[in-house]
Amino acid sequence: MKIKFGTDGWRAVIAKEFTVENVARVAQGTANWLLERKEKPSVVIGHDCRFAGELFADTVAKVMVANKIKVYLAEGFVSTPMISMAPLTYKADMGIVITASHNPPEYNGYKLKGHYGGPLLDEPIKEVEDLIPDTISLNPDSINLQQAIDNGMVEMIDLETAYCNYLEEKFDLDAIRNSDLQFAFDAMYGSGQNVMRRLFPDITLLHCERQPLFDGIPPEPLHKNLQEFSQMIELAENIDCGLAVDGDADRIALYDHQGNYVDSHHTMLLLVHYLYKYKNLRGKVATGFSTTVKLGKLCEAYELPLEVVKIGFKHICGMMLEEDILMGGEESGGIAVTGHIPERDGIFNGLLVWEAMVKTGKSLQQLIQEIYDITGAFAFERSDLKLPQEDKERIVKNCENDTYKEFGPYKVQRLETLDGYKYYFNDHEWLMIRPSGTEPVLRTYAESSTREKALEILQHGYDTIMKK
Repeated sequence: MKIKFGTDGWRAVIAKEFTVENVARVAQGTANWLLERKEKPSVVIGHDCRFAGELFADTVAKVMVANKIKVYLAEGFVSTPMISMAPLTYKADMGIVITASHNPPEYNGYKLKGHYGGPLLDEPIKEVEDLIPDTISLNPDSINLQQAIDNGMVEMIDLETAYCNYLEEKFDLDAIRNSDLQFAFDAMYGSGQNVMRRLFPDITLLHCERQPLFDGIPPEPLHKNLQEFSQMIELAENIDCGLAVDGDADRIALYDHQGNYVDSHHTMLLLVHYLYKYKNLRGKVATGFSTTVKLGKLCEAYELPLEVVKIGFKHICGMMLEEDILMGGEESGGIAVTGHIPERDGIFNGLLVWEAMVKTGKSLQQLIQEIYDITGAFAFERSDLKLPQEDKERIVKNCENDTYKEFGPYKVQRLETLDGYKYYFNDHEWLMIRPSGTEPVLRTYAESSTREKALEILQHGYDTIMKK
């Protein structure tokens, strides 16, 4: 079986493709890549809250030890941002995190992080892929991990404390803790739970327990997966803002005081608005292909350069390594900001929004209204279609052949094909079709002035692609 990395790592179903043997193969490919480039390589390894995370992380550690590669092994479960930061702290050559991020509970995965604190870029990932052996003769059980710890080849590290200390330095957390505002946090049973419990013991916490099956709900911070959190905030009537993060805590969603969902597009606009207007910071804005057109309007008003890139945060990370990026973000909720690592971090970005509320004295709705005064109001909707493979291939072929000229009453004015197929009906309404890079689904996205109109566009899109 050939193992391929998608837009963000390798992911597969546990016990089907995601087995100890296949994880050992990927680890061996990673070790081969490191040994070709470094005389004495070292790696940081960690896992999130998913089923058998510790087993798979230990497997990777054992393969590294067998290849005489120094290992820094995280204690307990950790978030992806913690692993991304760790190579900078420990001067390691790579970070490896066992996580399937937001995928359903039956999945696990393997992400690679560069020495610079963000995702490994396209070219080295392809090189690692090419070095993954078809079989592996090494039996991980033959490596004694305790012996490796005793002789110094494996060093156990406390990344959670280091990350909490880092956030204490980056933010005036006491100002947030002591403000009159009430906050809530939903970890979605993921690896952000301990950090927020430590930093804010008095806020309202939800789904902050270890539950590898995530209560049967994929830990992706979409409104449909956060109904309990939304209702809790609405019923409480005293919570000013809710923050939710995904399974490995690198993606974000927000809720206002009424329990209304604030999607990633609005969050990106909030961050650019706060960093520019209130913190007086400047830089280029980078965004994925499926993001709102309103970001362009805000950047135009603020005279900030904007660059749209392919989907996959590694493309934004690549820019952050070369240029001064104020904010880089994607529709999926993965956002990075200046002054932090070139990596998505749901907790960091959530704290930045809470800081904005505390420092400006404005509610989330008031800050969003300030943005609407510049860009106009908008709504975004997404639908992930689980279709038979032949339907998926037929639709993508039709997109390639420019078959779709209209979707119900919506006439296509122009088409962009940077990464998927984005059909514009005017300057503020569009429909996008794109096959997922990590899941067996066809994603459809729509933007309009209201949620009802965005949903209507999605429905016309579905009706059209299923007929032709």
